[in-house]
Amino acid sequence: MSAAPTAPTKIWLVAGEESGDQLGAKLIRALRSLAPGPLALEGVGGDAMAAEGVPSLFPLEDVAVIGYLAVAARLPLLMRRIRQTVRACVAARPDILVIIDSPGFTHAVASRVRKRLPGLAVIDYVSPSVWAWRPWRARTMRSYIDHVLALLPFEPDAHRRLGGPACTYVGHPLIERLAELRPDPADAARRAASLPVLAVLPGSRRTEIERLMPVFGAALGLLRAQGAAFTAEVPAVARHRALVADLASAWAVRPRLVEGEAEKHATFRRARAALAASGTVTLELALAGVPMVVAYRVPKIEELIVRRLIQVPTIVLPNLILGENAIPELIQAECTPERLARALGPLLADGPARTAQDQALTRLDTAMRLPDGDDPSRSAARIVLAAASRPAAA
Repeated sequence: MSAAPTAPTKIWLVAGEESGDQLGAKLIRALRSLAPGPLALEGVGGDAMAAEGVPSLFPLEDVAVIGYLAVAARLPLLMRRIRQTVRACVAARPDILVIIDSPGFTHAVASRVRKRLPGLAVIDYVSPSVWAWRPWRARTMRSYIDHVLALLPFEPDAHRRLGGPACTYVGHPLIERLAELRPDPADAARRAASLPVLAVLPGSRRTEIERLMPVFGAALGLLRAQGAAFTAEVPAVARHRALVADLASAWAVRPRLVEGEAEKHATFRRARAALAASGTVTLELALAGVPMVVAYRVPKIEELIVRRLIQVPTIVLPNLILGENAIPELIQAECTPERLARALGPLLADGPARTAQDQALTRLDTAMRLPDGDDPSRSAARIVLAAASRPAAA
């Protein structure tokens, strides 16, 4: 008599924007490669998760909104999608719920599901920035999240300090892309050339680009006037290429615009230094070994709000990981062409400033490496599968 087929492990995944969709797709591949038996996967995501066999309940664009005003404008639709997701998850009775980033949407789903399925294991893949602002969220999360899978190595300590859920560093997805970021011998030679490449990254959002492009262009003009020799390359996201090109046309130093992820990483591999808006791109540059100056500006009213909320001494991700302000950041009133040019100049030539950053970026590798040498997606998948196999809590 043949044995009864093994019931599939039912995993529900909920992402709320494109970056979470990409993480979800990699996690799905890792889950399938590591699972000892069949899996049944459902949830909310985008094109990447759908390509891995997990179609979304509704278009991801319905919930992928950023900013208070955008959320307020779409609030009725967001609430409908939250209720729809909760109903579908509860009806499916999965073995585990995995929420991925986008805490405004995914945490609203998780907290409601927990009330209706109190024994269901819930894992949060990507910690909210509780270490930077609204730290009380960490303790609140304990009521509906069992385990946080952190992308940054200092986040488990932050959750312990703040009374948050169990938290494990599983590695940042950029670790899986080091081959795309690291220079080969030809790239290394280009970095050392007498006419080096300066990568200029004014942000990926329209408001960032409009605020920073004029300042960055003026800084490059001052550098050139002071005798610095370099060529500038500006990676531009497709939807804002025309805006970037228009603003760059007023620069004294005309940059080369590049488009697409592959071309952006090619710029990083050959760049000797970078001028970048604060954001995840600073971590990409750091892992590519590019010394940089980081800058940012927000409107005055936002500055007043942010200064009251931010709990960290730096907004630069590599600095937070290193535990030191190794990379200069020029924010708000300090973000001027003169200050940017003064900080950038020493990074284009050999000297103490460049050497210090090179050494700090080498330490970043050690800080971000997983102890077992595993890749982030598989590290995350192991924890998800282990949690899904445990009996439901009473």
